[in-house]
Amino acid sequence: MMAQIVYSSKINKIRSFALILIFAGILLMYGGILTKKIPWLMVTFFILGVIMVVLSCVVYLWIGTLSLKAVPIICPSCEKPTKMLGRVDACMHCKQPLTLDKELEGKEFDEKYNTRRYWKTVKKEEGSIKK
Repeated sequence: MMAQIVYSSKINKIRSFALILIFAGILLMYGGILTKKIPWLMVTFFILGVIMVVLSCVVYLWIGTLSLKAVPIICPSCEKPTKMLGRVDACMHCKQPLTLDKELEGKEFDEKYNTRRYWKTVKKEEGSIKK
């Protein structure tokens, strides 16, 4: 039996990263409390923890503005509203691979379709074939 690959929406991946930053920052600050007998180590843990929490706020702000620019669609599989970033993405609810690009319909889902490098190589190959 072949294992089914589960995809994740880009927006959810970035939100999860920001949440991990918050928890890591809080754990570092908690580590600072545990090391209060060594002042320089305690301050270092607190500063690193605060930096991680502030960084997570920046990431949440960034993904929020990015989410406003995302294309809202209805997933054909679960029929729930979702947002799509890039040429290919996955449904936020059912993880169904999605694309709005007619060139990619029917092709195997791959995150590389969202990179400029991939499309530059495709255009170079098409240019060399036409010559």
